[in-house]
Amino acid sequence: MSAPVLHGYYRSTASWRVRIALALKGVDHADAFRHLRKGEQRDADFLALNPQGLVPALAVDGAVLTQSLAICEYLDEMYADPPLLPAAPVARARVRAAAQAIACDIHPVQNLKVLQRLRALGVDADAWARETIDDGLAAVDALLRAEAGPFAFGAQVTLADLCLVPQLYNARRFGVDLRWPRLLAIEAACGALDAFRRAAPENQPDAE
Repeated sequence: MSAPVLHGYYRSTASWRVRIALALKGVDHADAFRHLRKGEQRDADFLALNPQGLVPALAVDGAVLTQSLAICEYLDEMYADPPLLPAAPVARARVRAAAQAIACDIHPVQNLKVLQRLRALGVDADAWARETIDDGLAAVDALLRAEAGPFAFGAQVTLADLCLVPQLYNARRFGVDLRWPRLLAIEAACGALDAFRRAAPENQPDAE
């Protein structure tokens, strides 16, 4: 098996999720950087890999995988330790629900493409993003409030943590009032792990 190639951008929260998964699993990979603000995700060579023109994309063994949660679950199936999903079906569904609340409901409607379209329409895109993130994180906090720590679902890092940490970073960028002690405690627990530190935007070769 050849080393995977991760097409991403240092500040892309979706790419960040995959970087965390790769680091947790101890999977060596190469990077191919796509500068989103320069529009490099729309270059013809990248669109040939991912017609959506979105990062991340993971090239592995002649295939190209897209969508961060699908990539993370692929890595979880290929590299079992440490698992990103619990064994019990109900527990797995709850972890997936929390991850998707972020990756499917919060992130897509405040990503760069959407914000650019809103600005073109004369909408205050930063206010849009701030409200979207605030509403979404309030719901995630409610989903996780009864769960044991230190991570989102107990003593083991899960897919939910991989989504939450990058989203909190984005929340700060847009000035969201992070008034959820439970979410901040999860972030702190994750931040103590080397894999999360190595995957952080400021530690990427393309960081600006």
